[in-house]
Amino acid sequence: MRGGAQAHLLEADDGRWYVVKFLENPQHRRILVNEWMAGGILPYLGIACPETRLIELSTGFLRDNPEIAIQLGSTRREILPGWHFGSLFPGSPMTQAIYDFIPDSLLPKVANRPDFLGALVFDKWCANADSRQAIFFRARLGDWLANPETPLKVGFVAQMIDHGYIFNGPHWEFIDSPLQGLYFRHDVYRPVQSLAIFEPWLELVRHFPDEILDETAREIPPSWLPGDERERLEDLLLALQRRRGRVADLISACVDARVNPFPNWGESRHTTAGR
Repeated sequence: MRGGAQAHLLEADDGRWYVVKFLENPQHRRILVNEWMAGGILPYLGIACPETRLIELSTGFLRDNPEIAIQLGSTRREILPGWHFGSLFPGSPMTQAIYDFIPDSLLPKVANRPDFLGALVFDKWCANADSRQAIFFRARLGDWLANPETPLKVGFVAQMIDHGYIFNGPHWEFIDSPLQGLYFRHDVYRPVQSLAIFEPWLELVRHFPDEILDETAREIPPSWLPGDERERLEDLLLALQRRRGRVADLISACVDARVNPFPNWGESRHTTAGR
């Protein structure tokens, strides 16, 4: 797969396909922790994203598939047996077409476009140092979205992916910038006229349950958190909870960025006839 983590697309013993990031990835083992934590947070916020799973790679599987490795220039880094991070691929790669870009004419037809607004709330809260990444595919809406108006209809669905650089990636810190976390196609923000449109997700963040963060963190394999890393993660999550009230201000700061992603910010929803 494309990307700095050098993920691989693998079929698991449940018959489903997963984009797997390895503990030995070039970006850092904390990337897996970040991905796992995002997989616990996003569903609570109601934002479409792939299911996440712990993927165990056995010695026999790696022996039979020697092409599974990390390539660093001319150096080859072996993948060790154990637990790695998996992000569910939506269907079979033999039959399901996945797009990381669709034409502007199709973007308004994405059934869950508001999820890009919710994703911005998430990205600002979690200090995503990367731009927003998403994939698109055609599917029956009822199979992929919660409470679609027409569940049997086939249409485009967006899923938010690639969360390894929340918490500023391997640095585990909160660095805030008006432009970080934004999707590069600002058309998805065209409905934004004020903070009010973000309120459903802002409210969920303000009251985000500690238990979800705790339960998600407890599921992380010990091999991902050697030494005092688990204590470091606990401190990071405490700081994350203290940021809940800042998210609205972080979104508002986007308006004053070098490039304002909200072209309709401040416009009234009502017009008055002159005569």
